[in-house]
Parts: sequence; structure tokens; C-alpha cells
Amino acid sequence: MLPIISEEIATQAFKEIFKDMPAWRKKMIHYLKEENPEVNTAIIEAANKTDLDPKAVALGAYMTYLLIEMAAKENDALMNFVE
Repeated sequence: MLPIISEEIATQAFKEIFKDMPAWRKKMIHYLKEENPEVNTAIIEAANKTDLDPKAVALGAYMTYLLIEMAAKENDALMNFVE
């Protein structure tokens, strides 16, 4: 089951992404090459096999990956919270 992406997480992510979108996209390419190369390859392949703008397709995929990753980290933090 995927974690819930709160409005707070989305706002935080969008603030980071849209500050300098081209630079952020490039950063995510390098990050995913290290973190999850199979996903990065799939994103690039999908972006290049569409009639849509490949950079826009990749941006959407990287954005989704970041949102899920942030929500999962928050969920893990809540599950492991100790008073």
C-alpha cells in the first residue's frame, strides 16, 4: 500500500521542485541513478517513447517518486515514534 501524501508534503516538495525545475530534474536523474537505477531507466525509456514532451513526462515521474518517498519517510517516522 502506498503512503498517504499529505498537503504539507506536497507543498514542501513543490516548493523545492519549482524553485528551479530544470536543475531539480537533473538532480533527480543523478539521485535515482544511485538510489534506484531500474526506476530511473524506466522513467527515461517511457519519456522517450511518448509523443509528449519527454522532459515533462520525466518531471512528472520524478515528482511522483519524490512525493511517495517523502510520504514513506514520514510514515516510517510516525510508526517508529517513541515518547
